[in-house]
Amino acid sequence: MTPLQENINDAVKKISDYLSANPKATSWQLKVKFQLASSVLYLALGQLLAQGKITLEADGINYNITWGTAAVQKQAAEAANPFQPN
Repeated sequence: MTPLQENINDAVKKISDYLSANPKATSWQLKVKFQLASSVLYLALGQLLAQGKITLEADGINYNITWGTAAVQKQAAEAANPFQPN
């Protein structure tokens, strides 16, 4: 495993632990709290998103991150009806 992969896996664990206790955060909060490089942060968030553990909502240059099944179900419903207003 390369050092980058180790950093990403470490970030995934830290972010998962944090979000399981605090189900909402912003990408900036996570970046500052865990002192992550932007590339590591976004690769870790992408991994969590692909696993279906979080949802991301763009907010300017940041992302609002929501943890848990309710957030994932909401995202699936929006994907099923992309033309329905929120």
